[in-house]
This record gives sequence, structure tokens and C-alpha cells, in this order.
Amino acid sequence: MGSRAVSSRRRPLWLLISAAWLGPATLAALTQYVQARIGGAAAPWRAVAFPFGDWLLCALLTPAVFALAARFPLDPGRFGRRLLLHASASLGFCVAWAGLGIAWGSLLNGGFWTPYGGGVVGWLFTTLPFGVAVYFSVLGVAHGISYLVQSARLTGQLAEARLAALRMQMQPHFLLNSLNAITVVARDRDTSTAVRMLEQLGELLRRVLRGGPPGVPLAEELDFVRQYLGIEQIRFSDRLRPVFDVEPSTLGAAVPEFLLQPLVENAVRHGLAGRTEATTVRIAARREGDDLVLTVTDDGPAPGTPTVEPGEGVALANARERLRTLYGDRASLELTRPPQGGASAVVRLPYRELENRNA
Repeated sequence: MGSRAVSSRRRPLWLLISAAWLGPATLAALTQYVQARIGGAAAPWRAVAFPFGDWLLCALLTPAVFALAARFPLDPGRFGRRLLLHASASLGFCVAWAGLGIAWGSLLNGGFWTPYGGGVVGWLFTTLPFGVAVYFSVLGVAHGISYLVQSARLTGQLAEARLAALRMQMQPHFLLNSLNAITVVARDRDTSTAVRMLEQLGELLRRVLRGGPPGVPLAEELDFVRQYLGIEQIRFSDRLRPVFDVEPSTLGAAVPEFLLQPLVENAVRHGLAGRTEATTVRIAARREGDDLVLTVTDDGPAPGTPTVEPGEGVALANARERLRTLYGDRASLELTRPPQGGASAVVRLPYRELENRNA
């Protein structure tokens, strides 16, 4: 399956490079035509058709050069032997090109014919130096394309490895925080509440351990956040009031998995710190042009309270790094404190539709 997929990707490259020979084929035919007109001749169609077709015959041989480049790449450890092999192949390329040229010319003239009347050996030696240069030029293009494909593949694998590492950092952080919350409840001898929190945590852990692609529909991410807030509401009772303000049209938008949970956790911690009154945590999602904008806001204490500064800890740094890895400069995470109080985390990322995996 893997080799078949690689072959299907290479085939368009062969066609593209082969089609590139239309340029020199057209120029050669045009040059022949102009020279004939300048010399006063009427430019017979055979004289124009031969160079055009001769270059297209080179295009016909291009896939073979690509195949040899893939089968015998110029690796550093075997460079000398591979170079000698390709030098031999370039001579075969020249013989094939010259032979096809003679066949093409003979077809145009209705009988055996050699270009410019120089005989078979003369035409072969005329083709030789230029043909070798063409062969190694195509070989270089093939190696360049192979390098770019391999570089892109390695870059993608590196990004996946970085995302996996970031996810592994997030999982123990989330688990320890949840277990600490359950420990506090258990110490108060509220066994039934602790059991309910453990059940909620079990549901969350199944989701975390399930794994999957780095992008999930926003609807799934919001379900995870609701489960997390369910644990926090058991812990804080009426002091925590979550509000969801989500445009229905954004529920299928792709978001990084577990992106919102650390932002919501930060909002809960900041909103409830040092307060006895209820705190509202608002999770909003809207589309702005080609961007998806996610906002997590709390109505915690006003600025100036030293014990409630919104944190830039591991979880938020992790979320910011994941966005940078996935989207580069096209995504951002800004954490601010409005003058009226509270804190607001705003995520902006490219909008892309994704079907719900649970549908």
C-alpha cells in the first residue's frame, strides 16, 4: 500500500517534468522556422516538425530517469559507484534519444533518414554531449524533488512528535489538578461527592487516553469542557456558573484537542481566588471571516488584587506552543485583564470545517 501511494505521487511529477519539455520543443521549432525564413527558404514543415518532436522524445525518456534516480539515489556512502552507474545510464539515454530521433525523422521523410545528413554515428556523437547534460539535469531535478518531499515528511513527523510531547505534558497536569480537587472533598468526609467526582474524572480520562487526531470538532471539545466543569461544579457548588455562548454554525470547526480545558481551568482558578461570591466563566465561539475566535472569560476580582493575577503557567504555555506548531503565525492566544475586572483568554485560529467523530 505504501509503495503504491508513493508511485501515485511520483506519476504527476513525471508528467509535469515531461510536459516542461514543451517549452524547448516549441523554441526549437520556432528557431528552425525563423532561420529558414531569414535564409529565404519556405521552411518546409518537416524541418520544423523534427526538432519539435525530437524534444518531445526526450520528454518520453524522462520517467525512466526519474525511476533510476529513485532506485539508485546518489547517497553519500555510495556516491562514487552510483555516479558511475548514472554516467553509464546517461550514455544509454543518449543512444535511446538518438535512435528515437532517427526513427522520428525517417517517419517524417518516408524512409531511412538521419538528421542533417551526418549518418547514424555522426548523429549519435552530436547528441552525446548535450544528451549527457540533459540526463544529469533531469537527475538533479529528481533528487531535488525527492529531497523536498522527504523534508516535508520529516517536518510533519517532527510537528506530530512535538504535539505528542505537549499532550503528554498536559495529561499529568490535568490529572494531578483533578485528583487534588477530589482529595480536598474527601478530606471533608463528603464521600458521595468524592465518588461522583471520581466517576466524572473516569469519563474524562477515557477521553484523554483514547487519543486521536490533533484536530477535533469544536462540539467535541465543548463536551470535554462541560465534563471538566461538571467536576469543578461539584467541588465549588453554587460558586461556579459556567455559561456557553457558541454560534451553532461553529460546532463543526476544527480545533486542537484539549485546547479549551487549560483556559477554562485558568479562568476558574482566577475567578474564584480570594472570593466568596459566585463567579461566571463564559466560553464563547464565533466566526470572524476566515478565523475562528474562542474566548474564555471570567468575572473575577478587579485589577490590583495581588492574589488573583491570571497565570501564564505550563498549561497556557503548552496551549500557546501547540497553536504555534499547528498554525504558525496564523494562530494566537492572548490573555488580558479588562479594566472592569476578570480575565479573558482569546484564541484566534484559521477556520476549517471538520465532521463530528461521534456523529
